[in-house]
Amino acid sequence: MPSGSPSAPEAARADPSADGQDLLPGTRRLLLRLLAAEQVAGRAPSIVASVARDGQPVWTGGRGRAVALGGMGTDGTGRPGPDTQYRIGSITKTFTAVLVMRLRDEGRLALGDPLDEYLPGTPVGDRTIAQLLAHLGGIAAETPPPWWERVEGATHPVLADALGPAPQRFRPGRRHHYSNVGFAVLGELVARLRAMTWAEALHRELLEPLGMRRTTAMPTAPHAQGFAVHPHADVLLPEPAYDSGVMAPAGQLWSTGTDLVRWAAVLGGHTDAVLSPDTLAEMREPAAVEGDTGEWRLGAGLGVQLLRVPDGVLVGHGGSMPGFVAALWTRSVGTAAVALANATSGVAVGDLAVSLIDAVDTAEPPLPAEWVPAGPAGRESLDLTGVWYWGAAAYSVTLRVDGSLLLVPVGGHGRASLLRADPGGDTWTGVDGYFAGETLTPCRRDGGVSHLELASFVFTRGPYSPAGPVPGGVDGDGWRSGPGAAVVR
Repeated sequence: MPSGSPSAPEAARADPSADGQDLLPGTRRLLLRLLAAEQVAGRAPSIVASVARDGQPVWTGGRGRAVALGGMGTDGTGRPGPDTQYRIGSITKTFTAVLVMRLRDEGRLALGDPLDEYLPGTPVGDRTIAQLLAHLGGIAAETPPPWWERVEGATHPVLADALGPAPQRFRPGRRHHYSNVGFAVLGELVARLRAMTWAEALHRELLEPLGMRRTTAMPTAPHAQGFAVHPHADVLLPEPAYDSGVMAPAGQLWSTGTDLVRWAAVLGGHTDAVLSPDTLAEMREPAAVEGDTGEWRLGAGLGVQLLRVPDGVLVGHGGSMPGFVAALWTRSVGTAAVALANATSGVAVGDLAVSLIDAVDTAEPPLPAEWVPAGPAGRESLDLTGVWYWGAAAYSVTLRVDGSLLLVPVGGHGRASLLRADPGGDTWTGVDGYFAGETLTPCRRDGGVSHLELASFVFTRGPYSPAGPVPGGVDGDGWRSGPGAAVVR
């Protein structure tokens, strides 16, 4: 910490949002209780957690002591704080993924490109960039022995050593198989296309613009020492922390609660400082799910993990390295939580982060966004609004302030979809649900909209209107009632 800068507790008191002044005292007490209970249950030498709402920090907490190096923690007592560094393991992968997506948005690569186009001679060159991002490449999970997480990076000095002679495990694109070495490949891809090291690209493109000054490749004081906790005794064994070399893009980084809630704001879509909202939404789309039966619980997007919870899907990532476990979860444009501990195993930081999110949203439900009337530009599409019928099924079309259309079945049974206005034209493209990627076209006649076409479906103003362009036509006698309704022709 720079000389003369305030300690973390002092800085928190100076910033009302940092110590939870935006939360009620009872909520803050509940969050501290959850954190303290996990520190005891998981026998964590130390643990810290942070919560953010709407992209802004609202609470931080720490438990444990005598585990930080360099100034004995943040307040001179050994207690951890929001600016104490912990190793974050595979949360690093989310940074690597954003670097790759920035290259895609610049037109430097396409997600469907095989690696051979950029890393010729790589034994996984037939795999695509998207497959590696979503762990669908079917390649080895880990390096050849020795295990890379507990040895110097020089043990696997170049990418070929990390991959080994035969890294293929499954046919590409067919099975989700988590791969650390796949992200080593993606890190090398970033380095080649940027003509600098992965770490240099990370600092220049992400950490510096976001002000994440306490996120580094190697630890800087104050930071926690990693420990293994004996399973049958309350004693500790220090764990090593080496530079992972070519494997760094898979799990190298050290960070803090303060920095990681800033990163959660990126992944959750609160800011477009380093990546566009559309690209971030693309990263959050499920590309693969784990589990062969029932509703999926854990899935993968493009470089992020997805966690299905009862009221939605969280985006983020878990992380572990010898001596450390970490978790970052956030709702899309909602509440986020980070939990970090310096124990190799046994501390349920992922469950804790989810519990913190649930506790805040249950105790203090977020306020709905204010209703804002549409500007003049929105009036041009008013003739698309109201009730339309797909056959006999009624749908409501609503115009939103940003010019998008919301198609919702009346009564709740059917296929809902949000459709974004296409630039420079009288069409809309679906962004979610069944109609994602499909085009809605208003068909105009005699100065008005006669019907809507969407993925070859036709929506008319009346149910099966004989005058409407219903595929296959409509019986000329129209609707009937009573026992004689059935007609066979």
